[in-house]
Amino acid sequence: MTDNLGAPLPVFHDRDCDLSIIRGKRVAVIGYGSQGRTHALNLRDSGVVDIVVGLKAGSATRARAEADGFPVLTAGEAAAGAGVVAVMVSDEAHRDLWRDELAPAMKPSAALVFAHGLSVRFGLVEPRPDLDVILASPKGIGPRIRDLYEEGQGVFCLFGVHQDATGGAHALGLSYAAALGCGRKGILETTFAAECESDLFGEQVVLCGGVAELVDAAFMKLVKAGYPPEVAWFEC
Repeated sequence: MTDNLGAPLPVFHDRDCDLSIIRGKRVAVIGYGSQGRTHALNLRDSGVVDIVVGLKAGSATRARAEADGFPVLTAGEAAAGAGVVAVMVSDEAHRDLWRDELAPAMKPSAALVFAHGLSVRFGLVEPRPDLDVILASPKGIGPRIRDLYEEGQGVFCLFGVHQDATGGAHALGLSYAAALGCGRKGILETTFAAECESDLFGEQVVLCGGVAELVDAAFMKLVKAGYPPEVAWFEC
């Protein structure tokens, strides 16, 4: 049933976004894993020329970031000089990273960008009131987002503004998402809470719960109907 769906979300495309905004910023990408690397490379290929990567000492991804041509600093050093700080480390690291390195270092009126809303939604990060706080959550794994970008395509992105200290957070967030290539497909405006809660529901209820149970039930149905278990296993 699809009753009571409510109004459609606002959707933005490249024509609605001003890339010059993000191109005029120094961007610090904190973390250089699957998402961090993709964000940094796509931003650069979209004309953002001032990008630094923030990593902890001894990070296994330091060599790759340097080989890709990015200056590597500590997270605090990277954040201190940036107009946009994109947090691309795992959610469980956000609380300590924010408290110990980003919060003391970020300059007033800078923007804090997250690819997932969990740490803001559940209070792991409580951003300073003088910062813009933006969600830019492409709906895909990092390497796939990168591959599609290089092919001239993109993925859908969920975008939202949690805090607009400067009055320019909305335009900056759209500019950032478009630089990832998402304006080619569609940037949907929502909230940190909606993105976070629906993502957790999809992971825990559908992917780790419903799908697994459906596969098991389908396998047993075929076996009980007399089909060889080996055949049923391949089909389910």
